[in-house]
Amino acid sequence: MGIAKGQKTAIVIGTGAGGATIANELQGDFQVTMLEAGKEFRPFSLSVNRLAGFRKTGMFFDERLIRLLLPNMLVEKTPDMVMVRGIGVGGTTTLATGNAVRCDASLKELGIDLDGEFEELYETLPITTDHRKKWTKATRSMYALFERMGLDPVVTPKLLDAKACIGCGHCAIGCPAGAKWDTRSLVREAIRKGAFLETGCSVTGFAVSGNAVTKVFAMQNGRRKEYEADLVILAAGGLGTPQILERSQISCEKTLFVDPVLCVAGPLQGLRQDRQLLMPFISQQDGYILSPYMDYLSFFFHKDWRLEMRDIASIMIKLADEEKGGISIRGRKEGRGRAAGVRIDKVMTKKDQENMQTAVALAREILERMGVPAASQFLGILNAGHPGGMLPLTQSASASLHDPRLPQNLYVADATILPRAMGNPPILTIMALAKKIARIV
Repeated sequence: MGIAKGQKTAIVIGTGAGGATIANELQGDFQVTMLEAGKEFRPFSLSVNRLAGFRKTGMFFDERLIRLLLPNMLVEKTPDMVMVRGIGVGGTTTLATGNAVRCDASLKELGIDLDGEFEELYETLPITTDHRKKWTKATRSMYALFERMGLDPVVTPKLLDAKACIGCGHCAIGCPAGAKWDTRSLVREAIRKGAFLETGCSVTGFAVSGNAVTKVFAMQNGRRKEYEADLVILAAGGLGTPQILERSQISCEKTLFVDPVLCVAGPLQGLRQDRQLLMPFISQQDGYILSPYMDYLSFFFHKDWRLEMRDIASIMIKLADEEKGGISIRGRKEGRGRAAGVRIDKVMTKKDQENMQTAVALAREILERMGVPAASQFLGILNAGHPGGMLPLTQSASASLHDPRLPQNLYVADATILPRAMGNPPILTIMALAKKIARIV
């Protein structure tokens, strides 16, 4: 790698919503090197219907086997739920449904103003609600039902080329038409401007001296590597970032939130919900949201979902859970070597369970009104894919966006610094925060 003499350098760890955004912003003022633990993203390319035939064989017996179908999806399990995240170029944005929802109320309460950053994102990203013109009859009828029930549905702004969307329903497993936008675009732009990208490079920790990170330790293809930079940006995700910090003797808070997701479903012949955009509209309720969503994880790994996908009606609940939980590092914590084992300590609190029960009752009512009898309804796998909150911003850090326990040249730019569970898609808010951090540094 060639670096100009006197050029300031930056290491950006992670290429998801936060990492790719800040790498693209910093390249030029800094010579940026992006370190990504995963490889290039590979979308789901097999026939869903053909694979569905294997469900009765018992070969899909553990949700963690989803990596055989989607190598960039990492699944971990807790006693209560399944944790899902993306690993690879683009991070979880490649597996998210492309929702461009602004949800910065908790940041505003701390005095953090992101209006300018959101305005810039609205101007530069392909955010649209034009997908409504392509809604299927099923989607239109579901939207109308939500309206009649007084649930105030709102068309979801999407990171999407609506004209290119083919309505395949594969938003969460890799868009085959390339219509859904993800942060790989920002990675490519940063590289075009001169940034470097290293994939399969898993950061294990930092060396800190004199209140500064002096080395970044990583493993790549079984080999130990060391990096030095003037600035380090940690954006490895709401679970990955705390792991790296803890291994580097920087303690995080036990304030993990994950936005638990549960789908309530049932048989409705010929509905073809599988052929619609995922989460085409959202209904905001007290502490959770509701949205139509075809749950691929439950479809393959839950015995109650062994119907034809075309004949399943499914309503997703996404909960804003209590910020209670954390991670435990098992074994060696020293950051130079291989990553030590990690246990995710996260359960549904009593309040979470009560809120989920309320949400399930409402979702069941919606399905009944659609023509799905209560006796034939079933639940999906409780899972979560929006971890964060373990290094939450505070009012005292609202100007610097820098936690005082971090070395001066280390910033965190992902959901780890969000102060509260949102129960909403976080991508756009994380990107706005990353832009703000880039301007500060």
